[in-house]
Amino acid sequence: MYQEYYGLTGKPFQLNPDPSFYFGSRGHQRAMAYLEYGLHQSEGFIVITGDVGAGKTTLVRGLLQKLDPDKIVAGQLVSTQLDAEDILRLVAAAFGLPSQTPEKADLLLALEMFLVSVAAKGKRVLLVVDEAQNLAPRALEELRMLSNFQFGEHSLLQSFLVGQPEFRETMRSPAMLQLRQRVLASYHLGPLDADETRAYIEHRLKHVGWKGNPSFQPDAFQAIYEFTAGVPRRINTLCDRLMLSGFLAGKEGFVRSDVEEVTKDLEEEAGAGAATPSEEPGMSSEGAHASGTSGAGFAAQASLLEARLARLEREVAQIKAGWR
Repeated sequence: MYQEYYGLTGKPFQLNPDPSFYFGSRGHQRAMAYLEYGLHQSEGFIVITGDVGAGKTTLVRGLLQKLDPDKIVAGQLVSTQLDAEDILRLVAAAFGLPSQTPEKADLLLALEMFLVSVAAKGKRVLLVVDEAQNLAPRALEELRMLSNFQFGEHSLLQSFLVGQPEFRETMRSPAMLQLRQRVLASYHLGPLDADETRAYIEHRLKHVGWKGNPSFQPDAFQAIYEFTAGVPRRINTLCDRLMLSGFLAGKEGFVRSDVEEVTKDLEEEAGAGAATPSEEPGMSSEGAHASGTSGAGFAAQASLLEARLARLEREVAQIKAGWR
Protein backbone atom coordinates (compact mmCIF):
# COMPACT_ATOMS: atom_id res chain seq x y z
CA MET A 1 0.00 0.00 0.00
CA TYR A 2 2.73 2.48 0.88
CA GLN A 3 4.59 2.22 -2.44
CA GLU A 4 2.13 4.44 -4.30
CA TYR A 5 1.86 6.88 -1.39
CA TYR A 6 5.62 7.45 -1.36
CA GLY A 7 5.98 7.36 -5.15
CA LEU A 8 7.98 4.13 -5.25
CA THR A 9 8.03 1.71 -8.17
CA GLY A 10 8.14 -1.41 -6.02
CA LYS A 11 8.45 -2.82 -2.53
CA PRO A 12 11.91 -1.94 -1.19
CA PHE A 13 12.01 -4.22 1.84
CA GLN A 14 10.67 -7.56 0.68
CA LEU A 15 11.84 -10.58 2.65
CA ASN A 16 12.42 -12.94 -0.29
CA PRO A 17 16.04 -12.90 -1.50
CA ASP A 18 16.31 -10.84 -4.69
CA PRO A 19 19.73 -10.43 -6.33
CA SER A 20 18.62 -7.18 -7.99
CA PHE A 21 18.72 -5.62 -4.48
CA TYR A 22 22.24 -6.92 -3.80
CA PHE A 23 24.13 -4.53 -1.52
CA GLY A 24 27.90 -4.77 -1.49
CA SER A 25 28.85 -4.17 2.13
CA ARG A 26 32.46 -4.78 3.07
CA GLY A 27 31.55 -8.26 4.28
CA HIS A 28 29.49 -9.09 1.21
CA GLN A 29 32.21 -7.84 -1.13
CA ARG A 30 34.77 -10.00 0.60
CA ALA A 31 32.49 -13.05 0.53
CA MET A 32 31.88 -12.44 -3.18
CA ALA A 33 35.63 -12.18 -3.73
CA TYR A 34 36.11 -15.60 -2.12
CA LEU A 35 33.44 -17.09 -4.37
CA GLU A 36 34.98 -15.53 -7.47
CA TYR A 37 38.41 -16.76 -6.39
CA GLY A 38 36.95 -20.24 -6.11
CA LEU A 39 35.53 -19.99 -9.61
CA HIS A 40 38.94 -18.97 -10.91
CA GLN A 41 40.53 -22.02 -9.26
CA SER A 42 37.79 -24.29 -10.67
CA GLU A 43 38.23 -27.03 -8.07
CA GLY A 44 37.63 -27.92 -4.42
CA PHE A 45 35.20 -26.30 -2.02
CA ILE A 46 34.43 -22.75 -0.95
CA VAL A 47 32.58 -22.43 2.38
CA ILE A 48 30.48 -19.36 3.22
CA THR A 49 28.67 -19.13 6.56
CA GLY A 50 26.54 -16.43 8.13
CA ASP A 51 23.73 -15.88 10.60
CA VAL A 52 20.08 -16.27 9.60
CA GLY A 53 19.12 -13.29 7.45
CA ALA A 54 22.70 -12.16 6.78
CA GLY A 55 22.20 -12.19 3.00
CA LYS A 56 23.94 -15.44 2.03
CA THR A 57 21.28 -16.56 -0.43
CA THR A 58 21.10 -13.14 -2.09
CA LEU A 59 24.88 -13.20 -2.40
CA VAL A 60 24.91 -16.60 -4.09
CA ARG A 61 22.04 -15.74 -6.42
CA GLY A 62 23.85 -12.58 -7.42
CA LEU A 63 26.91 -14.66 -8.31
CA LEU A 64 24.87 -17.20 -10.28
CA GLN A 65 23.30 -14.41 -12.34
CA LYS A 66 26.77 -13.26 -13.40
CA LEU A 67 27.97 -16.65 -14.60
CA ASP A 68 28.52 -17.20 -18.30
CA PRO A 69 26.36 -20.22 -19.26
CA ASP A 70 28.73 -20.91 -22.16
CA LYS A 71 31.51 -21.56 -19.66
CA ILE A 72 29.89 -22.81 -16.46
CA VAL A 73 26.99 -25.19 -15.85
CA ALA A 74 25.62 -24.44 -12.37
CA GLY A 75 23.27 -26.46 -10.20
CA GLN A 76 21.82 -25.36 -6.87
CA LEU A 77 20.12 -27.28 -4.11
CA VAL A 78 18.76 -26.41 -0.69
CA SER A 79 19.60 -29.21 1.70
CA THR A 80 17.50 -30.70 4.45
CA GLN A 81 18.29 -33.64 6.73
CA LEU A 82 19.54 -36.00 4.04
CA ASP A 83 21.33 -39.29 4.05
CA ALA A 84 24.14 -40.12 1.65
CA GLU A 85 22.04 -41.51 -1.22
CA ASP A 86 19.47 -38.72 -1.00
CA ILE A 87 22.17 -36.10 -1.51
CA LEU A 88 23.31 -37.90 -4.65
CA ARG A 89 19.75 -37.91 -5.99
CA LEU A 90 19.39 -34.20 -5.30
CA VAL A 91 22.69 -33.42 -7.00
CA ALA A 92 21.57 -35.40 -10.05
CA ALA A 93 18.22 -33.60 -10.08
CA ALA A 94 19.96 -30.21 -9.77
CA PHE A 95 21.63 -30.88 -13.12
CA GLY A 96 18.52 -32.30 -14.75
CA LEU A 97 19.59 -35.94 -14.60
CA PRO A 98 17.28 -38.89 -13.86
CA SER A 99 17.44 -39.44 -10.11
CA GLN A 100 14.92 -42.20 -9.39
CA THR A 101 17.28 -45.13 -9.85
CA PRO A 102 17.51 -47.18 -6.64
CA GLU A 103 21.14 -48.13 -7.18
CA LYS A 104 23.86 -45.83 -5.91
CA ALA A 105 26.30 -47.16 -8.52
CA ASP A 106 23.90 -46.09 -11.29
CA LEU A 107 23.61 -42.60 -9.81
CA LEU A 108 27.37 -42.21 -9.60
CA LEU A 109 27.82 -43.45 -13.14
CA ALA A 110 25.19 -41.03 -14.48
CA LEU A 111 26.83 -38.14 -12.63
CA GLU A 112 30.29 -39.03 -13.89
CA MET A 113 29.08 -39.33 -17.48
CA PHE A 114 27.39 -35.93 -17.18
CA LEU A 115 30.50 -34.28 -15.72
CA VAL A 116 32.74 -35.77 -18.42
CA SER A 117 30.35 -34.70 -21.20
CA VAL A 118 30.32 -31.11 -19.89
CA ALA A 119 34.12 -31.05 -19.63
CA ALA A 120 34.40 -32.38 -23.19
CA LYS A 121 32.50 -29.28 -24.34
CA GLY A 122 35.05 -27.04 -22.63
CA LYS A 123 32.73 -26.11 -19.77
CA ARG A 124 32.94 -26.47 -15.98
CA VAL A 125 30.36 -27.67 -13.47
CA LEU A 126 29.54 -25.79 -10.27
CA LEU A 127 27.34 -27.12 -7.47
CA VAL A 128 25.97 -24.67 -4.88
CA VAL A 129 24.58 -26.23 -1.69
CA ASP A 130 22.51 -23.85 0.45
CA GLU A 131 21.59 -24.57 4.09
CA ALA A 132 24.63 -26.84 4.28
CA GLN A 133 24.34 -27.00 8.10
CA ASN A 134 21.53 -29.53 7.58
CA LEU A 135 23.78 -32.05 5.88
CA ALA A 136 24.70 -35.19 7.78
CA PRO A 137 28.41 -36.15 7.88
CA ARG A 138 27.79 -39.06 5.49
CA ALA A 139 26.13 -36.71 3.00
CA LEU A 140 29.10 -34.33 3.19
CA GLU A 141 31.38 -37.30 2.60
CA GLU A 142 29.46 -38.11 -0.58
CA LEU A 143 30.01 -34.56 -1.80
CA ARG A 144 33.71 -34.93 -1.08
CA MET A 145 33.80 -38.16 -3.05
CA LEU A 146 32.16 -36.43 -6.01
CA SER A 147 35.05 -33.97 -6.02
CA ASN A 148 37.33 -36.92 -6.85
CA PHE A 149 35.95 -37.13 -10.38
CA GLN A 150 38.60 -35.87 -12.78
CA PHE A 151 39.08 -35.45 -16.51
CA GLY A 152 42.78 -35.72 -17.19
CA GLU A 153 44.36 -33.45 -14.58
CA HIS A 154 41.29 -31.29 -14.13
CA SER A 155 38.59 -31.60 -11.48
CA LEU A 156 35.14 -32.16 -12.95
CA LEU A 157 33.11 -30.64 -10.13
CA GLN A 158 33.50 -27.62 -7.90
CA SER A 159 31.23 -27.00 -4.90
CA PHE A 160 30.21 -23.99 -2.82
CA LEU A 161 28.83 -24.85 0.63
CA VAL A 162 26.68 -22.11 2.16
CA GLY A 163 25.26 -22.44 5.65
CA GLN A 164 24.54 -21.05 9.09
CA PRO A 165 27.27 -20.66 11.75
CA GLU A 166 26.81 -24.17 13.15
CA PHE A 167 28.17 -25.53 9.89
CA ARG A 168 31.60 -24.29 10.98
CA GLU A 169 31.40 -26.62 13.97
CA THR A 170 30.55 -29.52 11.66
CA MET A 171 33.55 -28.71 9.50
CA ARG A 172 35.85 -28.67 12.55
CA SER A 173 34.99 -32.22 13.57
CA PRO A 174 37.70 -34.89 13.12
CA ALA A 175 35.47 -36.76 10.66
CA MET A 176 35.66 -33.81 8.27
CA LEU A 177 39.47 -33.77 7.99
CA GLN A 178 39.53 -34.98 4.38
CA LEU A 179 36.84 -32.49 3.37
CA ARG A 180 38.69 -29.63 5.09
CA GLN A 181 41.74 -30.49 3.02
CA ARG A 182 39.67 -29.79 -0.11
CA VAL A 183 38.48 -26.37 1.10
CA LEU A 184 40.21 -23.60 -0.84
CA ALA A 185 38.79 -20.78 1.27
CA SER A 186 36.09 -20.09 3.83
CA TYR A 187 34.47 -16.89 5.04
CA HIS A 188 31.93 -15.95 7.71
CA LEU A 189 29.51 -13.21 6.67
CA GLY A 190 28.77 -10.96 9.63
CA PRO A 191 26.15 -8.21 10.14
CA LEU A 192 26.31 -4.67 8.80
CA ASP A 193 27.74 -1.88 10.93
CA ALA A 194 25.80 1.34 11.65
CA ASP A 195 27.01 3.20 8.55
CA GLU A 196 26.38 0.20 6.32
CA THR A 197 22.89 -0.19 7.77
CA ARG A 198 22.04 3.34 6.66
CA ALA A 199 23.62 2.77 3.24
CA TYR A 200 21.73 -0.53 2.89
CA ILE A 201 18.37 1.12 3.61
CA GLU A 202 19.06 3.98 1.18
CA HIS A 203 20.30 1.53 -1.47
CA ARG A 204 17.10 -0.49 -1.38
CA LEU A 205 14.93 2.64 -1.42
CA LYS A 206 16.81 4.12 -4.39
CA HIS A 207 16.41 0.84 -6.26
CA VAL A 208 12.65 1.50 -6.36
CA GLY A 209 12.83 5.17 -7.22
CA TRP A 210 13.12 6.84 -3.79
CA LYS A 211 13.79 10.58 -4.03
CA GLY A 212 13.87 11.47 -0.36
CA ASN A 213 10.22 10.85 0.54
CA PRO A 214 9.93 9.65 3.23
CA SER A 215 12.97 11.18 4.85
CA PHE A 216 14.97 9.45 7.58
CA GLN A 217 16.64 11.45 10.32
CA PRO A 218 20.05 10.20 11.54
CA ASP A 219 18.56 9.10 14.86
CA ALA A 220 16.02 6.97 12.98
CA PHE A 221 18.82 5.13 11.17
CA GLN A 222 20.61 4.64 14.48
CA ALA A 223 17.46 3.24 16.12
CA ILE A 224 16.99 0.81 13.22
CA TYR A 225 20.57 -0.38 13.62
CA GLU A 226 20.20 -0.80 17.39
CA PHE A 227 17.07 -2.93 17.06
CA THR A 228 18.21 -5.07 14.12
CA ALA A 229 21.90 -5.42 15.03
CA GLY A 230 22.67 -4.85 11.34
CA VAL A 231 21.12 -8.12 10.10
CA PRO A 232 19.63 -7.45 6.64
CA ARG A 233 16.49 -9.56 7.04
CA ARG A 234 15.66 -7.88 10.34
CA ILE A 235 16.25 -4.49 8.72
CA ASN A 236 13.81 -5.41 5.96
CA THR A 237 11.16 -6.52 8.44
CA LEU A 238 11.43 -3.37 10.54
CA CYS A 239 11.63 -0.93 7.63
CA ASP A 240 8.70 -2.51 5.82
CA ARG A 241 6.55 -2.06 8.92
CA LEU A 242 7.92 1.47 9.43
CA MET A 243 6.95 2.48 5.89
CA LEU A 244 3.47 1.03 6.36
CA SER A 245 3.08 2.88 9.64
CA GLY A 246 4.21 6.12 7.97
CA PHE A 247 1.67 5.66 5.20
CA LEU A 248 -1.16 5.02 7.65
CA ALA A 249 -0.24 8.11 9.67
CA GLY A 250 0.37 10.30 6.60
CA LYS A 251 4.02 10.91 7.53
CA GLU A 252 6.69 12.15 5.15
CA GLY A 253 9.64 11.49 7.43
CA PHE A 254 10.83 9.32 10.31
CA VAL A 255 12.66 10.05 13.57
CA ARG A 256 13.80 7.76 16.38
CA SER A 257 10.44 7.83 18.15
CA ASP A 258 8.72 6.51 15.01
CA VAL A 259 11.11 3.58 14.86
CA GLU A 260 10.70 2.88 18.57
CA GLU A 261 6.92 2.84 18.22
CA VAL A 262 7.12 0.27 15.43
CA THR A 263 9.64 -1.87 17.29
CA LYS A 264 7.31 -1.85 20.28
CA ASP A 265 4.49 -3.12 18.06
CA LEU A 266 6.72 -5.87 16.68
CA GLU A 267 7.73 -6.95 20.16
CA GLU A 268 4.11 -7.00 21.34
CA GLU A 269 3.08 -9.10 18.37
CA ALA A 270 5.88 -11.56 19.12
CA GLY A 271 4.52 -11.92 22.66
CA ALA A 272 6.33 -12.02 25.97
CA GLY A 273 9.12 -14.15 24.48
CA ALA A 274 10.08 -11.56 21.86
CA ALA A 275 13.63 -11.80 20.58
CA THR A 276 16.19 -9.21 21.51
CA PRO A 277 18.10 -7.55 18.65
CA SER A 278 20.81 -10.23 18.93
CA GLU A 279 18.39 -13.18 18.85
CA GLU A 280 16.09 -14.87 16.36
CA PRO A 281 12.49 -15.61 17.41
CA GLY A 282 12.36 -19.04 19.00
CA MET A 283 16.10 -19.04 19.77
CA SER A 284 17.97 -18.38 22.99
CA SER A 285 21.00 -16.11 23.01
CA GLU A 286 23.20 -19.20 22.68
CA GLY A 287 21.34 -20.24 19.51
CA ALA A 288 19.53 -23.24 21.01
CA HIS A 289 15.84 -23.74 20.30
CA ALA A 290 13.64 -22.23 22.98
CA SER A 291 10.77 -24.16 24.49
CA GLY A 292 7.49 -24.12 22.58
CA THR A 293 4.92 -21.40 23.16
CA SER A 294 1.96 -22.49 25.23
CA GLY A 295 -1.58 -22.56 23.90
CA ALA A 296 -2.39 -19.52 26.03
CA GLY A 297 0.63 -17.72 24.59
CA PHE A 298 -0.52 -18.40 21.02
CA ALA A 299 -4.02 -17.20 21.88
CA ALA A 300 -2.63 -13.98 23.34
CA GLN A 301 -0.48 -13.39 20.25
CA ALA A 302 -3.44 -14.05 17.96
CA SER A 303 -5.56 -11.61 19.92
CA LEU A 304 -2.88 -8.94 19.62
CA LEU A 305 -2.55 -9.51 15.88
CA GLU A 306 -6.32 -9.36 15.34
CA ALA A 307 -6.55 -6.10 17.26
CA ARG A 308 -3.63 -4.68 15.31
CA LEU A 309 -5.17 -5.70 11.98
CA ALA A 310 -8.53 -4.21 12.94
CA ARG A 311 -6.82 -0.92 13.83
CA LEU A 312 -4.91 -0.91 10.54
CA GLU A 313 -8.09 -1.55 8.58
CA ARG A 314 -9.84 1.36 10.30
CA GLU A 315 -6.90 3.68 9.64
CA VAL A 316 -6.70 2.65 5.98
CA ALA A 317 -10.44 3.28 5.55
CA GLN A 318 -10.10 6.74 7.13
CA ILE A 319 -7.16 7.65 4.89
CA LYS A 320 -8.92 6.45 1.75
CA ALA A 321 -12.01 8.42 2.74
CA GLY A 322 -9.84 11.53 3.04
CA TRP A 323 -8.45 11.00 -0.48
CA ARG A 324 -11.91 11.05 -2.08
